[in-house]
Amino acid sequence: MSLVEIIVAILVIFATFMVVATVFAQWRAPDALTRANLMGPTVAVAFPVLIVAKLIYDIAEHGFDLHDFLRALLAIAGAWIVASVGSFYLARSIYGVTVVDETPEGSASEGAGK
Repeated sequence: MSLVEIIVAILVIFATFMVVATVFAQWRAPDALTRANLMGPTVAVAFPVLIVAKLIYDIAEHGFDLHDFLRALLAIAGAWIVASVGSFYLARSIYGVTVVDETPEGSASEGAGK
């Protein structure tokens, strides 16, 4: 194995560790809102690390290609943007269902605006 392949393997193992750690944390999470928040490390760190590992491998095999580099940057930026917007809406919808508001009469009702 070359040095580049070792670096790529280490990055892939690190990303795999992040995914496995997220899975175990998901199993232990007490509620849906916590489970939704636990996806952050996988989306924000593990996926970009995998993309960078692929880019490093491609550069080592075929040389630097600007198109591959730009695609990697767009993929990482796209993953971060989609994940942040998606997790925001997912968390808002989960929070809206699970929150318990007190009404003026003192009785509890589920959901906002009831």
